Amino acid sequence: MTQHATKAEVDAARNDPKQANILYHDWEASTYDEKWSISYDERCQTYARERFEAIAGSPETPYGIALEIGSGTGFFLLNLMLTGLAEKGVVTDISPGMVDVAVRNAQNLGLDVTGEVADAETIPYPDDSVDLVIGHAVLHHIPDVGQALRECMRVLKPGGRFVFAGEPTRYGDVVARTLSRLTWWGTTHVTRLPGLTGWRRPQAELDEASQAAALEAVVDLHTFAPNDLRRLAISAGAVDVEVRTEELTASWLGWPVRTFECAVPKEKLGMGWALFAYKSWLALADVDKRVMSKIIPEGLFYNALVTGVKPRY
Repeated sequence: MTQHATKAEVDAARNDPKQANILYHDWEASTYDEKWSISYDERCQTYARERFEAIAGSPETPYGIALEIGSGTGFFLLNLMLTGLAEKGVVTDISPGMVDVAVRNAQNLGLDVTGEVADAETIPYPDDSVDLVIGHAVLHHIPDVGQALRECMRVLKPGGRFVFAGEPTRYGDVVARTLSRLTWWGTTHVTRLPGLTGWRRPQAELDEASQAAALEAVVDLHTFAPNDLRRLAISAGAVDVEVRTEELTASWLGWPVRTFECAVPKEKLGMGWALFAYKSWLALADVDKRVMSKIIPEGLFYNALVTGVKPRY
């Protein structure tokens, strides 16, 4: 991150969700890809494409112009474009820092992508101007989700589609936060023991991570029951609305793993750990898809995905 938020800034942002989002995501922009193991290789391309196709299927031809709201550093759109899903892209985010990183990532990848700082509730694009609107883990940050979806419908061309993935369900969010808190507490206390102090990050870094986590809790405004997303999409004017959920046991592993990684020095965890974590997550995600999705209610899974289409009139 290029600039640390002060405690006064964090406290002030608690009563202003949009300012909190700008502050938090500007704060995280320069280290976000590393923090969340974001890359632009086969691993993340496959993950992004599978999320898209899980809810929207595979298009017969590439989309012309794809616009992402809440793009962050570009993970979802850029990886989808690398698979050939869209010819041109637009990254938008309320955080200038995130837009800067996303555009730089796109340039490094040789993708035809432009960027603009934008509020999802007032997308600065004309009516009927894009073929696809996407987002990953963004709707739960937006104060007025219904307005954001109406804006998506406005900028889409007739017959255009929106796809959002990575939205936390009510149950999944409770479990994830509980597991994360327990993992953080356990790791930061165990690493105080003699012989394990080399596994403890410097206190200043731990304090900084705790401050970021406090602000992250402010910017996470919503969780969703699947029927909430269906209702919001239909109310926005979408047709062919579909909602699905995924990740149950995979999230029970994923959140503690990610929290543990944030709590210990980076140099302690090498490629062996990364492969273990990734392959274990893949195995559990497969169990969730093949077995758990057939016997467990959809609202108990962690991630929700939603898609809808703009009527052709």
